[in-house]
Amino acid sequence: MAESGFWVTPFSYIGIIMIVFQTPRKVKSSYNIFKDFDYYLPDIKGLFILLALLVAGALIGNLVSMAFTMIPGGEKYMMLVSYPVMFIPALIYAAGKSKVNRDFDIVRPVPVDRNGFGRIGGFGLAVMCIIVTLAAGFAVDPLSGLLPPTPEWFDKLNEQMLTGTPLLATLVSVSVFAPLFEEWLCRGLVLRGLLSRMKPVWAMVISSAFFALIHMNPWQALPAFLLGMLFAFVYYRTGSLKLTMLMHCTNNTFAALLGQNEAFREMSSYSEILTVWQYVTAIAAGIFIIAVFVMILRRNGSHAAFQEAVGEEQ
Repeated sequence: MAESGFWVTPFSYIGIIMIVFQTPRKVKSSYNIFKDFDYYLPDIKGLFILLALLVAGALIGNLVSMAFTMIPGGEKYMMLVSYPVMFIPALIYAAGKSKVNRDFDIVRPVPVDRNGFGRIGGFGLAVMCIIVTLAAGFAVDPLSGLLPPTPEWFDKLNEQMLTGTPLLATLVSVSVFAPLFEEWLCRGLVLRGLLSRMKPVWAMVISSAFFALIHMNPWQALPAFLLGMLFAFVYYRTGSLKLTMLMHCTNNTFAALLGQNEAFREMSSYSEILTVWQYVTAIAAGIFIIAVFVMILRRNGSHAAFQEAVGEEQ
């Protein structure tokens, strides 16, 4: 299934005019906030377009941040505005592409969010996802030793976010906005589109690399890639963006709350606060929990929920 070139050809202007003046379809009301993107399945080219739009949005967000610094006390809350602004160009583009594809019957829709919970059910999977996300945090911790020490500017940026910003504003940013926008982009758009075009393992690797890249620094990128692979596997098996958002929220909230404690904020690895045996046990337990979770999810029977949507197009 090839992606339409509507946005990059001279016919785009004709298409826009036709869309604006055509009689709109009647669409049933829905509480699914992602339904406007069901008809957009980005390919590799679309991935780079989304990345470019995200960079453009980040520049706009920086301008917004600069404006907030001119307001007394505004720097404490600038992330609440600048972070969502970063995703606006990609949101507009993806919604436009989806509308074009829907109105001209270019592609078969694949829901961004499905409830393929299988025999375990939504609540059971939600609990398991929370546990495995916390376990993954310990499992990937040794990788921090492979990276160079974080520079001073990075430490100051983290400290500003964790201590210079009110806790509620921090949690809204990292526990609500980040899971919502990043999961929509990386799993709901990128991974979903790639799953309809290539083998699942490659789709998961590429989408996780994209997830790592948008963090724009190696200290977050490496853990983000590995966590992204876990999130991608959950999305592939269930089609549920709600579950990956919950996992993302769990990881970020845990890190933000730990960061409120000075001892945890200054550590670069759990090995600094645990004995050797405690550290090794925590890592081994984390890996074991992930392995059991993957095995359970593979046998849960939820895979068909997502595969039914894309299987005919692979």
